[in-house]
Amino acid sequence: MKLLIRSVRVIDKKSAFNGQVKDILIAGGKIEKIGDGLEADGAEVVEAGGLSVSAGWLDMRVQSRDPGFEHKEDLKSVREAAARGGFTEIVLLPNTQPVVDSKDTLNYIRHSGTGGLVTLRPAAAVTRKTEGVDFTEMMDLHEAGAVAFTDGEHPVQNADLLLKTILYLRPLNALLMNRPEDRQLTLYGQMHEGVTSTLIGMKGMPSLAEEMMLIRDLKLLEYALEQNTYDTAAPVLHISLVSTTQAVALIREAKAKGLPVSCDVAAHQLAFEDKDLLGFDTNLKVNPPFRSAAELEAIRRGLADGTIDAIVSDHNPQDEESKNLEFDHADFGITGLETAFSLVLMHSNLNVEDIVEKLTAAPRRILRLPEVALEEGAEANLTFFEPDAEWVFNKSYSKSKNTPFLGQTLKGKVRGVINNGKQAWY
Repeated sequence: MKLLIRSVRVIDKKSAFNGQVKDILIAGGKIEKIGDGLEADGAEVVEAGGLSVSAGWLDMRVQSRDPGFEHKEDLKSVREAAARGGFTEIVLLPNTQPVVDSKDTLNYIRHSGTGGLVTLRPAAAVTRKTEGVDFTEMMDLHEAGAVAFTDGEHPVQNADLLLKTILYLRPLNALLMNRPEDRQLTLYGQMHEGVTSTLIGMKGMPSLAEEMMLIRDLKLLEYALEQNTYDTAAPVLHISLVSTTQAVALIREAKAKGLPVSCDVAAHQLAFEDKDLLGFDTNLKVNPPFRSAAELEAIRRGLADGTIDAIVSDHNPQDEESKNLEFDHADFGITGLETAFSLVLMHSNLNVEDIVEKLTAAPRRILRLPEVALEEGAEANLTFFEPDAEWVFNKSYSKSKNTPFLGQTLKGKVRGVINNGKQAWY
């Protein structure tokens, strides 16, 4: 592949060309030249007037459903949806059938994405079958290429198990990801516990359920590090999908104390409040649930001040049989890969540079992955987008269509991705 992209704006805080409009020549899968007025015999030319380019985006939280639930999503369709959303790398949760708790299942996923436009990075389960009882062979899974360890949709409830996982993974320099939720406090819950849940008679899921478990997790992390002296430059514990005012404050305090912790928020969490569920749209049934306006503002402040490190799609495909039901019987989840960038751009109050950083440099740092550089000689792992463009989300490339955004006009359009010597333009 020899490709010349003319007049594209570079968005990368670490690049010497940040904010500048440049030509980029790509040859043999690498960035050969960045400059002005470039020419290249035999190169395919893309006139990119109005486009921006950054390092390829990475999504830290995606459900693939493959193996086991391919009718909801498979590895081919999730890669297509990811590319359309601007993601060149995605971390897949282990909640498949079988669960990603063995090298065979891990390697099946890894090899399915080898050399493709979208790189698949599987996270392995902490416990067998994500049942929260017996440990997996984490050392073997780490050596086989697991990018992190998590029980995914099943927050680790056992405190002793979580503590021992931290102690076990730390010498491996491996990451534990956990979503804080006390399942006893959210039992039978359908939405955020508040005025709206009371008005419509729906069992609520209190913010306390997230905050109590987060206090526990941070205390266990602090205790583990007191007992063992390790280099803690990289996060040891990553908190997935923060959604409450107090959760943001707790993580802010933990970072101020020097604890090696990081966190993310789902893009769709920025777009709705609990009152938006008055219409009983099951596409708005997510976990953690959409919370109050005050908590939404706390999330935005956490993004602005750097407390929240990364943004994820929390892509969670569900078929019609799982969503086209009464609200209290419907499954949780939204498909988010194709709309994540637009939602953050429209609802976060962040500038484009900061959004890109939370989709590129931050998740790679957390996951101990190599930086993707926008410089000459670097591998071409790039996302092209038009921040000011409006577009209608009229077709989803996911197998499942459980999204409230179909048919809506959004801002911020992904125009193309390049990775592993392959390219796609939209």
